[in-house]
Amino acid sequence: MGVEGKLSYEISQSAYIKLVLHALKHNTGAVNGVLLGKVSPQNDAVVEIADSVPLFHTHLGLLPQLEISLLLIEEYYNAQGLQIVGYFHANERANDSELGAVAKNIGDHISKYFPQAALLLLDNTKLEALPKEKTTSPVMQQIYTRDAAGKWKPVGSDGNIRFLMKEPSANIVLLDYISSQKMEDVIDFDDHLDDISKDWVNPGLFK
Repeated sequence: MGVEGKLSYEISQSAYIKLVLHALKHNTGAVNGVLLGKVSPQNDAVVEIADSVPLFHTHLGLLPQLEISLLLIEEYYNAQGLQIVGYFHANERANDSELGAVAKNIGDHISKYFPQAALLLLDNTKLEALPKEKTTSPVMQQIYTRDAAGKWKPVGSDGNIRFLMKEPSANIVLLDYISSQKMEDVIDFDDHLDDISKDWVNPGLFK
């Protein structure tokens, strides 16, 4: 895909901030979610990640909840010309930097419909340091994509793949949200399935 197989992922500020706030809200456990976007109409070697949807903080591996959630997400975002293009995951333990079976299985499902799907593993150490350190570095432990054999490989092992922040100042904006405890306003599908009046789209999060 693209020129000489080179592929770039560009994540928007709002998509990035929402997934980080989700991880910070539930910082004593694992969390996950999906990335929404499309292939750039100007360059088919660029995947534009426009939004993120927090999925779970307790039921990460339960199939019924996952299936319901993905159906609702696909229906909502398809109407906006977007589809699920990736997945994000934060492990429970601070020193756990492995991409686990749950993340790989969900990634495998997403890649059936979007072969260029990316998996983002968040760095718990960087998440903990965010409120103290004013850094512009994204809080990703590692980015994974599927190789020709269908195995998830770290992007660093393939120089033809890049992951970029669309707005380099995203972490500065994120720090403002952290200081105002905005993470407490994030709704995920665990919250929604417990109380359907809670909106998983998070329409008021950035207002």
